Amino acid sequence: MRVELGDVTLAVADSAAGAGGGPGGEDRTVLLVHGFPDTHACWRHQVPALNAAGYRTIAPDLRGFGASGRPEGTGAYGVDRSVTDLLELLDRLDLARVHLVGHDWGSGIVQSLAMTAPDRVRSLSLLSVGHLGALMTAGWEQRQRSWYIQLFQLEGLAEEWLSRDDFANLREMLTEHPDREEAVSRMREPGALTAALSLYRTGLPSEVLFGPELPLPSLPGPVLGLWSTDDRFLTERSMTGTEKHVAGSWRYERVEGGHWLQLEAPDRVNTLLLDFLAGTTAGSANG
Repeated sequence: MRVELGDVTLAVADSAAGAGGGPGGEDRTVLLVHGFPDTHACWRHQVPALNAAGYRTIAPDLRGFGASGRPEGTGAYGVDRSVTDLLELLDRLDLARVHLVGHDWGSGIVQSLAMTAPDRVRSLSLLSVGHLGALMTAGWEQRQRSWYIQLFQLEGLAEEWLSRDDFANLREMLTEHPDREEAVSRMREPGALTAALSLYRTGLPSEVLFGPELPLPSLPGPVLGLWSTDDRFLTERSMTGTEKHVAGSWRYERVEGGHWLQLEAPDRVNTLLLDFLAGTTAGSANG
């Protein structure tokens, strides 16, 4: 379905017939948020498993991605804008409080949502990307793996480099992505690549990556962190360090596979998510 929000239209896959519908159903509703360069389709293995376990799933395409709208201007893609979109989406669906699951940039966005509106969060599951404080203190190896973030800041040059020779460099970056060719095809659409890169330009500019440490809020628990052993972009330390930034319960699990773990190791990811959600649904929202 398509949902008209304040300044953008989002494409949203909603399993509205699931057990999460009705009064109080938000405690069995899961909001799934994708990252770069994906759409809601990256959750295609999780949605059936969650629905079968009695959870309603809401999986939007973020602004600038997939079939959602692409506002003009880099500033339209700040993390705060996506957080506002998601909160407005929950309001439109009459959902007060949900489980949040995010991968890659989606993890950063659901963390920001949890910090902004902790009362809307039942639990938080982070795939690949941990707390920004953990990323910033993860050491030189993580700095090396994050080289591309600085390239992405260079508007125009980054787009040309990634699309050069029929997107050869983007293909190389997405070597392990199970949907690589589909993702490249979407980046050919007018404005799609710039919109996707704008998340990096607004969310991780050089001032954030190399400036003085900033005080960062803690995450409301319970929090699950999942990191995959063959992730080319993120070190294990960048996820495990998140524990220091959680006010409440923290659980960490390693998954065999690459960066897109929900696509590469869906059975393992589904088992861990369902086990974690079952515990949080039965227990207190604050772990």
